Formats: sequence, structure tokens, C-alpha cells
Amino acid sequence: MPEALAGVLAQPALPWLCAAALVAGMVYGFAGFGAALVFMPISVALIAPPVAVAAFALTALIALVTVVPRAWGAVDKPGMAQLLAGTMLGFPLGIWALRVWDAAAIRVMVSLLVLATLAVLIAGWRMTARPRAGTRLGVGGATGVIGGATGLTGPVVILFNLGAGAPAAVTRANTLVFLTLCSGILLGQLWLQGLLGPDAIWLGLVLMLPYALGNRIGQALFDPAAERLYRRIAYAIIAASGLAGLPIWR
Repeated sequence: MPEALAGVLAQPALPWLCAAALVAGMVYGFAGFGAALVFMPISVALIAPPVAVAAFALTALIALVTVVPRAWGAVDKPGMAQLLAGTMLGFPLGIWALRVWDAAAIRVMVSLLVLATLAVLIAGWRMTARPRAGTRLGVGGATGVIGGATGLTGPVVILFNLGAGAPAAVTRANTLVFLTLCSGILLGQLWLQGLLGPDAIWLGLVLMLPYALGNRIGQALFDPAAERLYRRIAYAIIAASGLAGLPIWR
């Protein structure tokens, strides 16, 4: 057994990380967003933030098999390409911050960003900018900076997509597919800056199983007629995760 894999399996936090990945996958499966908002506050409280970000970026790629194929047909492909282009430009700065900032500061930032995003979603605020190419590049750039530093690629693009005026099915598909593709781009950028080590790779592979299981459960539970109920459940889970990640509990 590779030494890095043995270290991951002996990690005392592994059961908690697997549970967080399972719940994050469920939320992603029925809500179309929120996986990182659930997983990151818990994970960065238990392990080093760079390892948590890299591991979850790898884990999230399993959605290419579990949820993306069903959503792909409803995606706005040109708009998606513009968002991803902006994200690629923003990631290097965000990952540099992840590499040099104090871990305790990143942990606090992750929880506060999760709770702030949740508050904005519950309040019903939405970005009102028109979905033009320049706007998408800007939203993608902000997503890259924030996502690279914290692993949270969702907050900016979720608010943008919800305010774009597209039908609910298209908004859900755009968000879901964008966040999954972001994970692949993030992995490459992490590797370029030396943050994709064997420990993160093995942890990401181990967490794929509970995350994929969560995706399937979430998809099976999803009923478009009960979308409001699922959104409220997702909000409750995100709130619990954001609060649990605050340093006041340690």
C-alpha cells in the first residue's frame, strides 16, 4: 500500500471527512450547488486548508459521471465558456493566497464566506448585471480568486446565475456543470503551484465514494415540484456546516 494512502486511511479525521463528503454530495445532487459550501468549513477545520482544497477539487470530478451528463443538455455552452475563461485567469492569484496565507485565517474566512453567502441567498438578493461576455469574465475572475484561496467556487457564480433570468432548470444545470468543470481547472492550477501532493490526491480519491453515493441519493430524492423544500434543506445544512467550522468550537 502506498505510504501516502496509508497515511490518509490512518487519518483520525477521515470518518468526519467522509461524512461531510456524503452530505455535500447529497446537497449537490438535489440542489445543484452547495457541495463546497457544506464540505469546506468542516474539512479546513480538520486538516490543512491546501490539502482540503486540493482533495475536494479531485473528489468533485466524480460529478462528471454522476450528475453532469443529465444536466449537460440544458447548459448555456457559450456563456459557460466565458465564465470558465475568467475563472482560469483568477485562479492563480487565489491559489497564491492559499499558499501563503495563515491557515487559521483561511479557516475563519471559509466559514464567514459560507455564512455570508447563505445570508444573501436567504435574503433573496441577486446580481442584476446583464449576462454579457465582459460580465461573465468578471464573474469568472472573482470566482477564481475566491475559489483558489478558499475552495469555494460557488458564491459569486450562484448569485450571478440566479439573477440571470434563465429558467430554473437552466440555472441549475449551468451552476452544477460550471462548478464541476471548475474543479478540473483548479486541480491543474494547484499542481502548477505545487499544492497537489500525494496526500491530497489519495484523500480526494478516497472521498470520491461517499461523494458519489451522496450525488446519487440527492438525484434520486430530487423532485422539481418540491424544489423550494430542497433549497431550504440545503440552506439548513450549509448553515450547520458554516457554524461548525468556526474556531469558537476549538
